[in-house]
Amino acid sequence: MSTEAGHPVGDAPYTGPRNRVLRTLNTDRHELALKLYTVVVLAHWAEHIVQAVQIYVLDWPVQQARGVLGIPFPWLVTSEWMHYGYAIIMLIGFLLLLPGFSGRSRAWWSAALLVQVWHHFEHLLLLVQALNGVNIGGGGAPTSLVQLLVPRVELHLLYNTVVFVPMVVAMYLHTRQGTAGREAPRCSCAAASGKA
Repeated sequence: MSTEAGHPVGDAPYTGPRNRVLRTLNTDRHELALKLYTVVVLAHWAEHIVQAVQIYVLDWPVQQARGVLGIPFPWLVTSEWMHYGYAIIMLIGFLLLLPGFSGRSRAWWSAALLVQVWHHFEHLLLLVQALNGVNIGGGGAPTSLVQLLVPRVELHLLYNTVVFVPMVVAMYLHTRQGTAGREAPRCSCAAASGKA
């Protein structure tokens, strides 16, 4: 079914080059975009998991436990710009890929997005402290709000888990929509999984 403008029902009228890119990301290339986004997320997860293994299994001091990339490039771990950059890339990815989701999968993707908004805010707060040299509570290092309660390494594992779980649920549901009377996605993700 189409609207008068020729767009499928539920689609925003994508006009202009920027909106055509957004439409392509959420229709023809949604599956590819989700896979690439997942690779970025898993690579980040790997860094945090390696860091946790370095601390809790290998018994390295927290300052030396820098993940995989932090060993040859220690500035990566200490740079608030790098952490903020990842947080903003995650946020942008969630926002750009949101229109491709519908039904229950959209609710789960939106939940992950909301947690990422907070996670982004926390990294913005850390970056502002690093830039102006004034830290919350007068501490010697930038501190996020939740970090006042949970140590930074564990907090990053928590944030990544709380973002990752609803993201995975959203992607699982998204590839299975169109079955059992649920709303079908407007992209090829479900067809690619054989569930369309």
